Amino acid sequence: MRYYIRFFSYLCMMLILGCVLTSCSRPKEGKVEVGEHEFSVRKLSPFAYSIDAKGKIKNVGGVDVKKIIVTGKCRSCTNGLAPGRWTIADGRDRTAEEKCMINYLVAGGEAEFSFTDVAVMYNTVPDEPKGMPDQMEIVIVSFETVN
Repeated sequence: MRYYIRFFSYLCMMLILGCVLTSCSRPKEGKVEVGEHEFSVRKLSPFAYSIDAKGKIKNVGGVDVKKIIVTGKCRSCTNGLAPGRWTIADGRDRTAEEKCMINYLVAGGEAEFSFTDVAVMYNTVPDEPKGMPDQMEIVIVSFETVN
C-alpha cells in the first residue's frame, strides 16, 4: 500500500513539474524583413520632384503577423526646405501616402508595398535632379503578431 502512495505522489509531482515547464516556454515571435526594393524619382510639377518607393516584405518569423506599417527614411536629406536639395519633413506623423500598411501576412509569406514622398525637392529652375540621396532606407515601423 505504501508503495502505491509513494508512486502516486511521485507521479503527481512529475505531472505538475511537466505542466510548469511547458507553460513557461516563450511564445513564438514574429519577424519581418524587407526584401528587394527600389526608389524612383517622380515629377510633381515643372519645379518639384518626389522620391517614391516600392518593394517586397517577407515574414521570416514562426507566426502570422498583421498591421505591418512600412515607410522610408532618407538620412542624408536636409530637414529644412532649400532649393535644389532633397528635403524631408521630420517630426510629424506620416500621411497615408507616405507609408504602406499590410493588413495580414502569413508565416513564410511575402507581400508587396509601395508609397510616395520619401523625400521632395523644389528647384528654382526646371532642371531634373542629378541623382538620388545617398542614405535612403526602408523602415518597418510596427507590426502585431497573431495569436
